[in-house]
Amino acid sequence: MKLSPSKINAFLLFNLPSAYFTGVRVKSISENTCTTTVKHRWINQNPFKSVFWAVQGMAAELSTGAMVMAAIKVSNKNISMLVANNKGTFSKKARGRIIFECKDGQLIKTAIETAINSGEGQTCWMKSEGRDSSGDLVSTFEFEWTVKVK
Repeated sequence: MKLSPSKINAFLLFNLPSAYFTGVRVKSISENTCTTTVKHRWINQNPFKSVFWAVQGMAAELSTGAMVMAAIKVSNKNISMLVANNKGTFSKKARGRIIFECKDGQLIKTAIETAINSGEGQTCWMKSEGRDSSGDLVSTFEFEWTVKVK
């Protein structure tokens, strides 16, 4: 059974409640792309009246991690996943609804296939860009995912 936005969002409620209660949601997921959103609200703001950087990070990480989970599910193997490193850059205050998109699904699929075939852990950098309702770039996050067959 495929992962859907509603299944992932329910997973958030029970396993990552801080992301859920700050408004992070998956809007769409496919084999190659995942889109998440978060809206500026009182519960997720910083003192400068914009979305707190860590909330943006949760939305960005989810846009990459959901595709990692989906690719692992498709592989039908017992594979561990973990973020080893991350980088974030901020170019504008995050106000209103911020949409994060990752288009690196093929990269993680290749890393998982290599891990299965070689029996060795693999790493993969995945990028997520956050844009506001005007389409302006607000922040960019990169996550180094590690995958290993158990």
